[in-house]
Amino acid sequence: MNRFSLAGAALLLSTASLLAQQAPPPAPPAPTTLTPAQLAIKATAQNVPEIPYKHGGDFIKLPPNLYLGESVGVARNSKSEIFIFTRNGEGARLLKFDKDGKFMREIGRGSYAFAMAHAVRVDAQDFIWTVDEGTNTIVKWSPEGRPVMIIGRRHEPIEGTISSGLPLPPAAPYNFNRPTDIAWDAAGNIFVSDGYNNGRVVKYNKDGRFIKSYGTRGREAGQFNTAHGIQVDAAGNVYAADRNNGRIQVLDNDLNPKAMYTNVGRPWSLCITNGPHQYLYSSNSNPDTNNSETAAVSGEIYKMELDGRIIGKFGHAGKQLGEFSTTHAIDCRNENELLIGEIISWRIQKIFLQPTPSTTTSSR
Repeated sequence: MNRFSLAGAALLLSTASLLAQQAPPPAPPAPTTLTPAQLAIKATAQNVPEIPYKHGGDFIKLPPNLYLGESVGVARNSKSEIFIFTRNGEGARLLKFDKDGKFMREIGRGSYAFAMAHAVRVDAQDFIWTVDEGTNTIVKWSPEGRPVMIIGRRHEPIEGTISSGLPLPPAAPYNFNRPTDIAWDAAGNIFVSDGYNNGRVVKYNKDGRFIKSYGTRGREAGQFNTAHGIQVDAAGNVYAADRNNGRIQVLDNDLNPKAMYTNVGRPWSLCITNGPHQYLYSSNSNPDTNNSETAAVSGEIYKMELDGRIIGKFGHAGKQLGEFSTTHAIDCRNENELLIGEIISWRIQKIFLQPTPSTTTSSR
């Protein structure tokens, strides 16, 4: 090799070395998708302490000729006033009561957003939010009862549902398909369980602008088979009741999967207490139309640590006061004074828990 060839080779090596130094680092490997088995944290629903409790009687006082139907939503505001979202013979109705259960007024009667009520929640500023699966709309109502934000819209008659046999419209940022529940984080971001047909969780900012969605309909990791309830803890983690898959899915604030809590029956409703130490309540519900053999192993409500440990349970299936006939909603603003909405027995019950010290003191 002559000196020109040697010089050329040296130049090429030097250039290659310089380019290698300037080149971007190799891309990190793609994240591994966790399987349900890897995410699962099996709760222990057997041999956990029974929490003593008593019921508050028939405390909801309605005016003449006004009746509750399926009591699918119940929530309290900072004044302990009670809001009930119910399905009766006149459709979906939002009713307000004082803290003692005396009727005060109706909100939104005749609203275009009301057809088949599913949930009502009250945020930290006392705004009232209704979730209607029949109109596929979520409405934010002022404390005075005026609509101030609407997310979603009614479907056209030609758009499909699973029961209609028509093709389902694709999930879209602002189009729900039978949504079920709503929750918020400390920053005011909005989380919706878009439950029956889309099988996903959707995140919006406090102004209602779409950020992200997670999940599709199914039984595998990253899927929901009826996302039926949703809550957010003080750290911003999201808990979704994956009802027909028999599990609670836990996501971080960016909707990345963290865990699945299994062995919790059929979780229909979730509620997280205000804290400072937060607990998760989850109902194991089965309606009368399900296999009758499940009645013997359903109806109870679990009190859980946020890490999935069941620390106590109370109640059983039944139609008498103090029993639970398909719990559809839980208000736990007061940790030991719960409001329970039932879809089968058409009522709201006030339940007073009398926990032992072991169920109210964390081991952490």
